[in-house]
Amino acid sequence: MRKKLYIFGAHSRAQTLAVYLKYLYPEITVEGFLYDNEEPNPAKIEEVPVIYLEQKPVSDLSLHTDVPVFLGTRGVYHEELTGKLKCLGFQEIHPVTVELDLKLRNAYLKKYFAEVGREFVKIDDLPKVCGSKHSPAGAISSAAVYVVRSAFDKPLRKRYREAPYETAIQAGAALTSKRLPEVCLTDDTGEHISDKNRQFCELTALYWIWKHAPEEILGLSHYRRHFLLPEDWVRRMDANGIDVILPTPLYVAPSLAGNYKNRHDSEDWEHMMQCLKEREAETWEEAVDFFRGNLYSPCNMLIMRRNVLDDLCSWLFPLLFQVAEHRGQREDPYQNRYPGFLSERLITFFIEKNREKYRVVYADKNFLP
Repeated sequence: MRKKLYIFGAHSRAQTLAVYLKYLYPEITVEGFLYDNEEPNPAKIEEVPVIYLEQKPVSDLSLHTDVPVFLGTRGVYHEELTGKLKCLGFQEIHPVTVELDLKLRNAYLKKYFAEVGREFVKIDDLPKVCGSKHSPAGAISSAAVYVVRSAFDKPLRKRYREAPYETAIQAGAALTSKRLPEVCLTDDTGEHISDKNRQFCELTALYWIWKHAPEEILGLSHYRRHFLLPEDWVRRMDANGIDVILPTPLYVAPSLAGNYKNRHDSEDWEHMMQCLKEREAETWEEAVDFFRGNLYSPCNMLIMRRNVLDDLCSWLFPLLFQVAEHRGQREDPYQNRYPGFLSERLITFFIEKNREKYRVVYADKNFLP
């Protein structure tokens, strides 16, 4: 690893990349965060300058074009940025692909968990279990990962073939008469909250799964995001007493609370914390401390044994209902999804506060363009 580098980008992805690189390679120095658009950015990020490339020629900015540049932006911009940086004279450019991000994230977590004396185990790390459905090595739990679909999903660039354990469910079905022909299940039957989908997103499917799904192990994923699991993942859970699989944690800055408040309405967060304090005063202080940290499992993705899912949902939904009833609807469709954004942090906190009770492992996830 070269000792000096630039990072293109100054928002969450770029800041997270800087944390991974500096933690894994203490000898490196981030010389600057680069950007080229009109979006507001701080002058510095932890004393590292944030540099607008369009203000002056590269030479006037005292930039060293022989220093590597890591692209800490969404992948859709990498090709354009690579061409632009080469035109400016930069010689070594490293797009941070999904694969590289996963590699850095897992290396960071392995080192971090070891240093704090915690166990970081992925489902892939557990030993393979011999046997099959036709020649079983003991009984195997029934399991399904429910893949959330919507009538408003944008099409995937390439067709995805669902795994045998994946079952599609249409979320927000109560809000539209359109039905997806390839999806048999909808979240608007029996006891449901399907009509809350514009705010609760995939959680309306989670609620339906909690109330109706028959399997012993229950999972939730998305049509663009799927867990990357070994073929015998259920057997590995059974053989090793695993209760929960969560997505590999993500680092966000400046903290879990601060990151939420920077990206969404901070009053939603404050009201959620106030509701938690009113409901569980003893849990509130633990939550405040946890949300000062930086790691959480994103996307409301999970796999849990039925008893764990029941514990989680019995705790989570009343809290979110209370927050949403008080905070109401938003005109901005994205920010209107605040109950779903809050739940990402809350799910991770719930598992953390019960980590002596449940055995947790992690799994990587994909993202389908």
